[in-house]
Amino acid sequence: MSKILSILVAAVFVVSTGSVFAASHMKAAAEKTDDTKTSEMKKAEKKEKKAMKKEARKAATAKKEATKIDDMKKGAENK
Repeated sequence: MSKILSILVAAVFVVSTGSVFAASHMKAAAEKTDDTKTSEMKKAEKKEKKAMKKEARKAATAKKEATKIDDMKKGAENK
């Protein structure tokens, strides 16, 4: 009878320890996933900003070219 009781106590201890261990790993995995999502969002924001800057540069260059062409036309008309 005492052996059965010892086995039951040991089994309860193993199960409870195992569940706590598994829960701590699940928490760590969730935190890692959150960190990954955060870094992915930061990368996406950075990429979007870079694309916006590139578009702004293109627009500014196009505007300068248009101004240059207009000035050349005006200069040709004045002569």
